[in-house]
Amino acid sequence: MKVALIGASGMAGSSILHELVARGHQITAIVRSPEKIAQHTQVEARQANINDTAQLTPLIKGLDAVISAVHFTDTQIENLLSALKQAAVPRFLMVGGAGGLTLASGKRLVDDPKFPEQVKPEALAGIAILDILRQQSDLNWTVLSPSMIFKSGERTGKFRLGQDELLMQDGLSSISTQDYAIALINELEQPQHICQRFTVGY
Repeated sequence: MKVALIGASGMAGSSILHELVARGHQITAIVRSPEKIAQHTQVEARQANINDTAQLTPLIKGLDAVISAVHFTDTQIENLLSALKQAAVPRFLMVGGAGGLTLASGKRLVDDPKFPEQVKPEALAGIAILDILRQQSDLNWTVLSPSMIFKSGERTGKFRLGQDELLMQDGLSSISTQDYAIALINELEQPQHICQRFTVGY
């Protein structure tokens, strides 16, 4: 597939980029600093402001899918949606957040008293973006939320998928960026969660 990856140099983005390359996709890596993207025959690095609809639209036109791995507080979702629709992109996938997932009590993780205050603005921005996506009737979107602990680690290929509840194992909720990338690209290649949010964890 021909895929645009927005935020390809970030923590999640770099693992997603590696997985896309390994599976033979052609990638347009859209970043602030193209020099951070390693040169590869399958990857074209392009600089763009994702919140500039006029700048972004021609970069994603004609592609099979767009993946966003950008911080929610850095994303003006209405501008991004406008570019996606003007470019008639068939598929949009987004790296979600864990904050909007629910605990066994039914309470959202972000509403738990133990949730870090410094992370709340980002978590709430992600929840707001998901709410906007759920109102879109003319966009084929999917959001994959990671587990609570989300960092670089092993690529094991062994994980569980869930829907709206935070996945826990032995009192922990975690997923490596490498295994997250597997789950996301699986969804890209064989869609199972059209116009849905789902989650991945150990």
